[in-house]
Amino acid sequence: MNSAALFSRTSPLKLFFLASIPGAISMLASALYQTIDGVFVGQYLGSTAFAAVNLAMPFVIINFSLADLIGVGASVPISISLGKKDEKEACNIFTCACLMIVATGVLIGILLYGTAPLLIRLMGADGEFAGLAVQYIRVYAICSPVTTIVFAMDNFLRICGYIRGSMFLNILMSASSAVLEFLFLGVLHWGVWAAALATCSGMVICALLALIPFIRGKATLRFVRPRFRTRLFRQIITCGSPNFLNNIAGRITSILLNAILVRTGGENAVSVYGILMYTDGFIQPLLYGMCDSLQPAVGFNWGAGKYSRVRAIEKCCFVASAIVSALSVVVIALLPRQITLLFMGDAGSDIMAMAVPALQLFSLTYITRWFSFATQSYMLAIEKPLPASVISVSTALVFPVILVVLLWPLGLTGIWLNFAGTAVLAAVLAVITLIRLRPELSRKDAA
Repeated sequence: MNSAALFSRTSPLKLFFLASIPGAISMLASALYQTIDGVFVGQYLGSTAFAAVNLAMPFVIINFSLADLIGVGASVPISISLGKKDEKEACNIFTCACLMIVATGVLIGILLYGTAPLLIRLMGADGEFAGLAVQYIRVYAICSPVTTIVFAMDNFLRICGYIRGSMFLNILMSASSAVLEFLFLGVLHWGVWAAALATCSGMVICALLALIPFIRGKATLRFVRPRFRTRLFRQIITCGSPNFLNNIAGRITSILLNAILVRTGGENAVSVYGILMYTDGFIQPLLYGMCDSLQPAVGFNWGAGKYSRVRAIEKCCFVASAIVSALSVVVIALLPRQITLLFMGDAGSDIMAMAVPALQLFSLTYITRWFSFATQSYMLAIEKPLPASVISVSTALVFPVILVVLLWPLGLTGIWLNFAGTAVLAAVLAVITLIRLRPELSRKDAA
């Protein structure tokens, strides 16, 4: 579909369904695979491997965070440039971003591979527990140069109007990774490293397929001779900082919480925390898919001066996010035992006694989490990286750390309550942000 016509002339509600629903389906496919990944590791390799994967996961996500910084950071100025009808600049940003992502993947992969044992040791893990976590990290590190670009290509496809193509690629990536993981773990009985290899293999396949329309010159964006400029680096880093800081800050928080859980609740507490993260990993991608898939349209219309259209699109985003979150609260609160058994079929009474109340407290997070999430996405789409970054870092790091201290007397209950408390504080911050920017957000359309 022609991206300019889609973003500028389609009614906001229809645009929401055309862009947001495929985006949500894409993220749902990814979330389903993450869930299946946790189920396969827990069921085929046992609780120690499941805990090791969750201990390693923050470092794996950090591996992708710099690529995400560049991909998201490039997508915003690309969309705004296209809205201003400056296709030459949009193609240059696209080309430079792709080269930067590959180079970053090489550097971070080397660093992560070499430091993996030290990082896991600093987390307080040892023995088999630590060894499995190191194996998992190192597979991602080796594959980093060819896997990190896949999420950026997803953004670039949607900017060019390949919305359904992006959706099908995400479904293919999740399906192929799940099939390979079942083959590696369930049939060949390989170790935890094979779970990482399955995911990386699916990413490589889809990254190569995603490049085809750009290499053939069939997309709005195309590869050109790159012109790197200081202003370009600054623009990409500035616009990508909210997501990057969210990833980094969130992983720092996860590392901190895992370190506390290892020392206070042992392997079982880390496993329960992993269940919460896998549950969040199913819901948050739905919110992200709906909001993020509308960013190209919002940025395009902001660049074109169609501010009333931007507000109409964002209204759809906020309402849909609220609905998804409300449903999430109900499902998690009512089915904590079933969710626990999904990931740990051999969960004993000790784990169940810890997991059920943890999930019920965790469900309260989504009463307010959607509002700050949608606000952050809105700010990023209209090239307002500072307020988006403030919301991002506060939600992922500042508020959780403050609440760790305040809720420390409650023990593990304080850790489980941390998520809901953070969501409330983040929603308050989002309200303040929207009020402060109201004059600019309410501006009239350009002539």
